[in-house]
Amino acid sequence: MRMTVSTLLICDDSNMARKQLLRALPADWPVAIVQAANGMEAMAVLRQGQVDVMLLDLTMPEMDGYQVLAALQAEGLSCKVIVVSGDVQEQARQRVMQLGALDFVQKPADPDLLEQTLKRLGLFKKNSGNLALCMGQDESSISFVDAFREVVNVAMGRAAALLAKLLGVFVQLPVPNVSLFEVGELHMALADAQRGDGLTAVCQGFIGGGIAGEALLIFHDSQVGEMARLMSGFSSEYSEMEMLLDLSTVLIGACLNGIAEQVDVQFSLSHPTVLGEHASIEELIKFNRPRWKTTLAVEISYSIEGHHIHFDLLLLFTEDSVSLLSNKLAYLMN
Repeated sequence: MRMTVSTLLICDDSNMARKQLLRALPADWPVAIVQAANGMEAMAVLRQGQVDVMLLDLTMPEMDGYQVLAALQAEGLSCKVIVVSGDVQEQARQRVMQLGALDFVQKPADPDLLEQTLKRLGLFKKNSGNLALCMGQDESSISFVDAFREVVNVAMGRAAALLAKLLGVFVQLPVPNVSLFEVGELHMALADAQRGDGLTAVCQGFIGGGIAGEALLIFHDSQVGEMARLMSGFSSEYSEMEMLLDLSTVLIGACLNGIAEQVDVQFSLSHPTVLGEHASIEELIKFNRPRWKTTLAVEISYSIEGHHIHFDLLLLFTEDSVSLLSNKLAYLMN
């Protein structure tokens, strides 16, 4: 008897995330696989009416996962959706379920948990016959920048979930920006930031397994007061300086721990320093210039929904760290 083959759509802007999902799927699930790099591509496929199941990321450029779910409802399109995301805030889970998703799976997807989820939803049944998986195109190799961006995506989601739970807010997450800079380019970028309209930055060094760098949490001065008021529930005498140091401890620590867990290292962090009080960005660059010939820079722009609060987390990795990270991620990239 011939079995009907379902169509599975994997929608994620990261090549590595799509590859991880392909590897996590049950090997004997007879599905034809289509891939999309963002919500707009996914909607073009969905409007053709041939997709049975979709594994959907949330944080994507052009059209994110929330917008895809809303568009499915608005257009009356039928598709069973499981969200697979690094944004593990409880509100994120609640919102996607309200928008019609059947379930939420945390990135990176655990194969056993994904199979259990598919079975529980009636989307997959183990067959006695040895049916081959009808695969979509699998990228043969993944670039280092794409692989590390996905690692950062998972880490920033965990950090945001911690902050959201701590403050009772919803943190809006971007697609993280990952770039390789020459030291001159980095110098100009940071110098421009320091000359910006009232910026305050907290700096914290980190090292572990030969991987090292500096983390900077950058605020516009006009938003520091509102952030301090949001966090003032912890103490009636909560100063803006205490807020900056506490926030850096939470966000920088959680984000670096998320990265460390995925690349199997442990980071030690220095005491946070408010730049401008005890050190300037210029001094930071001068001190690290020998290590920063080429720098891996990660920029994450966080926003607090319902508040005029926006801040950037900048992670700067030394030149030697790039090759070590590349070796750590080699098994994911190939």
